[in-house]
Amino acid sequence: MTDRIPDGSRVADYEYELPSGRIARYPADRRDESRLLVVDRSAGQGGEQAGEGLRHLRFLDVVRFFQPGDVLVVNESRVLPVRLLGRKPTGAPGEIFLLRRLEPGEEGWPVGKETGAGGEKETVDHRDTIWEALVRPGSKLKPGRVLEVAEELSVEILDSAAGGGRVVRLVTELSGEEALERYGRVPLPPYIDREDEALDRERYQTVYARTPGSVAAPTAGLHFTDELLDELALRGVTLARLALHVGLDTFRPVEVEDPSEHTMHAETFTVRPEAAEAVNRARASGGRVWAVGTTVVRTLESAAGRDGRVRPGSRETDLFIRPPYRFKVVDRLVTNFHLPRSTLLMLVSAFAGYRRTMEAYRAAVAGDYRFYSYGDAMVVL
Repeated sequence: MTDRIPDGSRVADYEYELPSGRIARYPADRRDESRLLVVDRSAGQGGEQAGEGLRHLRFLDVVRFFQPGDVLVVNESRVLPVRLLGRKPTGAPGEIFLLRRLEPGEEGWPVGKETGAGGEKETVDHRDTIWEALVRPGSKLKPGRVLEVAEELSVEILDSAAGGGRVVRLVTELSGEEALERYGRVPLPPYIDREDEALDRERYQTVYARTPGSVAAPTAGLHFTDELLDELALRGVTLARLALHVGLDTFRPVEVEDPSEHTMHAETFTVRPEAAEAVNRARASGGRVWAVGTTVVRTLESAAGRDGRVRPGSRETDLFIRPPYRFKVVDRLVTNFHLPRSTLLMLVSAFAGYRRTMEAYRAAVAGDYRFYSYGDAMVVL
């Protein structure tokens, strides 16, 4: 009996060995000076030698692959400094990691509070201060407890939430966003294995970030500079913006062995009319649609009808893209190197082909590429 040849149908097929020293703990000196592995999907399909169709460049070289009429689609979501460090009334330290801002009417939203001797319910305007969060230590930060972060900000634990989380309220005279900008810490992924520093305020953010809401960066966009975007514009490339806020689920490995049994967390995306028009116009005129990152791929594919036309609006998506998948919109992909057993690696494999993707990853490991959020980039043509 022979061992099964991996074909991308099982989660175990997406394992690969990565020395710990290859995980980038800091960004490159310049965004566009990171390395770029170019993967040509058209090569290596007819029995060519391994490595054919792979090129090793610098990210600033990516401009050579664009042509007039192409559209570059980016996720303009902005990372919020959602990691809050503080102390309990006893003086013991605690940590709150905000995951998702709750909207009025959502499960967990506090509909009111007890006031007065009669215990009447009064509606409270919490503005943007109610969040679902992770807390540490969970055994001590139970509903009713308070964590003091700064003189202008404390966090009240309101209720329990799914998965061991909490519903919390930011207690402050500031707006929720202003309080976070003043007192929050940059939520670096755990594999970076260091505390955030001053440089992370700028570098763990794309240069085109506008819409606040992510708790993790859409990292494929970290390589672009304003100068590079200007050069693409001079070449006749249109920039289209959309927003999908990135959550912590992006780092979680798939725990089941059959990908079809994995449940994706639903995320809200917004495609403005001008972005949908730019994509549809490019497709109609023979231009290529470039997606910067897996969040852009999922948004475009979720927003498209069966005819491939992208529809504007705000909706939720739990689309899980994995082999085999027939893409309706995206022609080319800019991405980073992703965690083993992750839905992100499966999406890239659906786009580039499973064997081609794993070959590229082996080449990146052998070629001393830097991996994950602050690491190097890959473009699939």
